[in-house]
Amino acid sequence: MSETAYTNLIGAHGLVWAGGWSPEEARYSIESTKRAGYDLIEILFMNPRGVDAALTRRLLDEYEVQASASLGLSLDTDVSSEDEERVKAGEAVLADALHVAEKVGLVYLGGVLFGALSKYAQPVTERGRANSIGAVRRFCDAAADSGITIGLEIVNRYESNLLNTARQAVEYVREVDRPNLVIHLDTYHMNIEEVDNYAAVLECGDLLGYVHIGESHRGYLGSGSVDFAGLFRGLGAIDYSGPITFESFSSKVVMPELSHTLAIWRDLWDDSMDLATQARSFIDAQLRAVASQRHH
Repeated sequence: MSETAYTNLIGAHGLVWAGGWSPEEARYSIESTKRAGYDLIEILFMNPRGVDAALTRRLLDEYEVQASASLGLSLDTDVSSEDEERVKAGEAVLADALHVAEKVGLVYLGGVLFGALSKYAQPVTERGRANSIGAVRRFCDAAADSGITIGLEIVNRYESNLLNTARQAVEYVREVDRPNLVIHLDTYHMNIEEVDNYAAVLECGDLLGYVHIGESHRGYLGSGSVDFAGLFRGLGAIDYSGPITFESFSSKVVMPELSHTLAIWRDLWDDSMDLATQARSFIDAQLRAVASQRHH
């Protein structure tokens, strides 16, 4: 797309294509990502040891697709817990994910790495928050040796009790104080928690390093209630140059460890390629619209 007026890598989430990462699923997902016109695939590291790093690297090279990775911790591996054993277990999962990311050759690893991707019954405690900050700080230090950027995905109140808004994320990231730590915004979650998408992007400013584009019901872009115009206007205002990755879920493509946690009970689409090509055009149109305003 040499004629485009933006430099962002445009990505597709792996769960648009397949519910796992077997050799067949990996090839299908990467090939489909390329065919749908994307630059990047986001690989799910819910079970990092289940990812064949060497095969993944070969397939990415073969199809000339770049990759990022994401995961969410469980309550048993919750680094924002007061239980030191859970914190240790969480740090072990993060270390596994980092090891695989290094072997694949990734430069970005993100997700809900600061606590569990889960509905909590009570607020985070001061000690739990301190445990989370300590774990993320150590994780960033380990990742820095490999030149890997760590992204914290800000999710809604039903999936975290620690980071739900851009403002909370900015405070947290400043407290961690590591140069390879960035904020990862997601329009699906912003639609629930933010007052204004434009203002939320500006709040993050140069701490923003990754963006998920998802509709309010997780289906086709433009058919729900997300304020995409405000979001993209904000990205233009801060000269955001990082990845923009399309994320959508349907019960047609299930990864039990994640799909059930995210309450994906409905078939919002059944044709992955149609969904992905529509999203690619939608994102491109939004970026072009913002670029055209700035050049006139």
